[in-house]
Amino acid sequence: MKKLVLAVVTAVAVLGAALIPSGAPVEAATAGFGSAVSAIKQPSWQTNSSVNALAVAGNVVFAGGLFTRIRQPGKPAGQGEIARTYIAAFDRTTGAPTGFAPKLNGAVWAIATSPDGKWVVIGGDFTTVNGIKRNHIAMFSVSTGRMVAAWDPSVATRVKAIAISNAAVFFGGSFGTVDGVVRNRLAAVRLLYGDLLPWNPNADDDVYAIDMADNLSRVFVGGPFTRINNKDHYSLAMINISSGAAYSMPAAAAIPKPTLNCTTRVKDIDTLGNKVFVANGGDGRGCYDGVLAADATTGQLLWQNKCLGATEAIKAIGNWVYKGSHAHDCSSSGAFPEGTGTHYLLVESGIDGKIGPWFPNTDANPNSTTKVGPLAFASGGNDLWVGGDFLNVNGKVQQGLTRFTNAAGGAAPSTPKAPALSSTVANQVSVSFKDGYDLDNLTLTYNVFRGATNISSQKRTTYFWEPRKTITVVDKGVKSGQTVSYHIEIHDGRNIRKGPAFSVKVR
Repeated sequence: MKKLVLAVVTAVAVLGAALIPSGAPVEAATAGFGSAVSAIKQPSWQTNSSVNALAVAGNVVFAGGLFTRIRQPGKPAGQGEIARTYIAAFDRTTGAPTGFAPKLNGAVWAIATSPDGKWVVIGGDFTTVNGIKRNHIAMFSVSTGRMVAAWDPSVATRVKAIAISNAAVFFGGSFGTVDGVVRNRLAAVRLLYGDLLPWNPNADDDVYAIDMADNLSRVFVGGPFTRINNKDHYSLAMINISSGAAYSMPAAAAIPKPTLNCTTRVKDIDTLGNKVFVANGGDGRGCYDGVLAADATTGQLLWQNKCLGATEAIKAIGNWVYKGSHAHDCSSSGAFPEGTGTHYLLVESGIDGKIGPWFPNTDANPNSTTKVGPLAFASGGNDLWVGGDFLNVNGKVQQGLTRFTNAAGGAAPSTPKAPALSSTVANQVSVSFKDGYDLDNLTLTYNVFRGATNISSQKRTTYFWEPRKTITVVDKGVKSGQTVSYHIEIHDGRNIRKGPAFSVKVR
């Protein structure tokens, strides 16, 4: 559940959506960026391999994955490292590790924290924690970091997804039994005691994602399954929290059924308010890889974004949905076309799914087991933690883990070049220059200065993936024979970039 965002979201996040292509976006000039967090990477420790799962409890961020060591920000692999076997915890404010360091004998694939922030439950491939038998799932106290000794459900194989209500822990994966009782890929145990509950949706294939509705009334699950309780529910289902029966969910029909050339599966689910957001990834060229939003009560489809490039992780913060994917073509949503590179980090409007103003980037480790970039998101409401198999963030070394916050300022606009000047008509000068871009704003203000005098100020909506456009301003406030100097300044609401000056003699 991990839902602190409704209480903590800043004014930046709840301003009107900055959307493509419907005119100039509404942005937060006082913060200097347009969505809930800026594109500036904040300091955090790194990992030596993939981070598969993240969760927040208060000021602590829990990270799990394939890593066995963590290291200081900016350090190359092998330098400044300390041991953390598949699980670690970090201070949300500083990005530094805490003393939480249990020893596991296998990878972590899922983490969730309880609504009251007291407990953290992890799931994965491990069978021991600190030398004590724990088959694929374990619980810890957030305040002490100690494993809960009496909480010991035994799961047959991998736990891939976890969600926690006030009374129960719901989990999914590839298992067939829990405590020796048949539970096909979905099960629930009591939160405080760990004993198996009757809840038994009986999925016919693996479960990759699970989340609770914010009002804790139902459970959303996703994966490559086709049936829940022997009824058709392809890849996405909305399940009764008590009986385990699946409700009708019309939005699931937006996920195409498998064909010879394409199989699409739900990869991640996140709920906020009365909406549920669903991330999808397809096998096959042109498969559905995007994000959809549905009403969390009725299951009706609200919107669907069909960017190509599998979406592995999503996180809703206010009116924004952040996505980790290897998006390479969002032309269907009015954004970048094929050929502009891979956009591993994006934000979409939670209102209608359009691409919004946030364009940091990672890469994907070609030697990892997944090779897709971001794999997991978490937020405390005013930040976004990103885990995955990447090696770099915004072009600088940062392996496995990074974070973005709402600290004022944001990314600065690109620096303009000297303008091109001409004076072919008496008593006037033509000033031409290229537009710029900003990685966390869409609307920029372009100011043209003659010396110290601002002769033109205009706002333009620009996107960094587009070819740069030429803007021309004609200055009629000059006299023949003068030699005048011009420069361009680009303003994003807080940050200003000033270009070099160039002079011309007026005809």
